[in-house]
Amino acid sequence: REQKMNEMFLEFTRNLAEAVSAGAPVSKAIINMKKKDYGFLDSNVKKLANQIELGISVQRALQTFANDTRSSVIRRAAALINEAERSGGEIDYILESTAKSISEVEKLKKERRSAIYNLVVQGYIIFFTFIGIILIMDLKILPLTAGIQDIGNIGNFQVQSIDSIDSAQSAPIADFSQPLLYLLVAQGFFMGLVIGKISEGSIKSGVKHSLILVTISFLVSGGARLFFSG
Repeated sequence: REQKMNEMFLEFTRNLAEAVSAGAPVSKAIINMKKKDYGFLDSNVKKLANQIELGISVQRALQTFANDTRSSVIRRAAALINEAERSGGEIDYILESTAKSISEVEKLKKERRSAIYNLVVQGYIIFFTFIGIILIMDLKILPLTAGIQDIGNIGNFQVQSIDSIDSAQSAPIADFSQPLLYLLVAQGFFMGLVIGKISEGSIKSGVKHSLILVTISFLVSGGARLFFSG
């Protein structure tokens, strides 16, 4: 939502710069622009224009406008416009510079989101690869150890009942299988925290990724066991 608002504000700033360059005062230009459609910012622009029509100063109305949007980009841009309006400088030049600045900020944000998305995808791919390795160890390699044990038993001429053979086979597998599941869950939890730190800059933000990965760990592990046991 904030990205869409910033894009609409960029359009708003460009339109305002064009109107001011044509000779219209800032207040008059804003009032004339309230008839245009600015998407997510439409209600905010109309409120801004109505406040100016009621006699509220442009500086104060812009400040309210920026606070209502709760966008850091719009707040900085509104502060620049207010300073230009207050100092009586070349407001059209300031508006054009502000529009260029917003455009560059949005471009950098898109590039950052693209890079972060790739890192998040790589993190999930690494985790799914780890799940595959754990499942191969649990469902393919561990059962082979039971077979090796049977060969050793035959070589030593040990005679066992069917029940004792089953217990000898199942006990070691169960002993190793459970820790592998714990390892998988731990990997999912900490991988989620790392993804959150990389993508959003906060370990707390990674909790949601941790929950997703831990849930996937249980579902995939349980589903694989049911499938291969069936």
